[in-house]
Amino acid sequence: MRKLIYFVAVSIDGFIGDRSGDGGSFMPFVDEEFLEFLKAEYPETIPAEGRRQLGLEGVENKHFDTVVQGRGSYRLALDAGITSPYGHLREYVASTTLDKSHDPNVEIISGDLVGKIRELKQEESEFDIWLCGGAKIAGELRDEVDELVVKTYPVLVGTGMPMFDEGAGGETVISEFVLDASRVFGNGVVVRTYRRKR
Repeated sequence: MRKLIYFVAVSIDGFIGDRSGDGGSFMPFVDEEFLEFLKAEYPETIPAEGRRQLGLEGVENKHFDTVVQGRGSYRLALDAGITSPYGHLREYVASTTLDKSHDPNVEIISGDLVGKIRELKQEESEFDIWLCGGAKIAGELRDEVDELVVKTYPVLVGTGMPMFDEGAGGETVISEFVLDASRVFGNGVVVRTYRRKR
């Protein structure tokens, strides 16, 4: 069965972006060493426009053939005039406010998100599903996440969008994960890979 993998950038204090969801404070840390890592290990997580600029258009996917993101994350692309930010992947956008897709490569999930992810997991494929963000759909899909690839940047944001936003008033539920790999970069970025403890 395919896995849902939350591949996400986060600050030391656990935020994936400021209150608007902007993770621009992480960009200075995408230096040559870290970019080479992304190009070699996770080329499909580089948006189509970035792949074009880096000459990666023909590079094959290594981990994912499908990406799932929330409306807020997708809105950043739409605001830049990009309707299919990951055109090299099958794209899904979870939204209850978008009434139609802006691109034939992008399918809107407006109903049962958990059910759709379970359906995608059942597909026959050598690739997994990338949960790109944002915080609200990560919170909704928390129990469906099989692995985490956490790119921790050496900054404190103080307040903003958490990795998992499950809304106020929910009870605390502990989910255990096992650390599979960790890599430290010269600029202070740490990439850790965790799998759900079964």
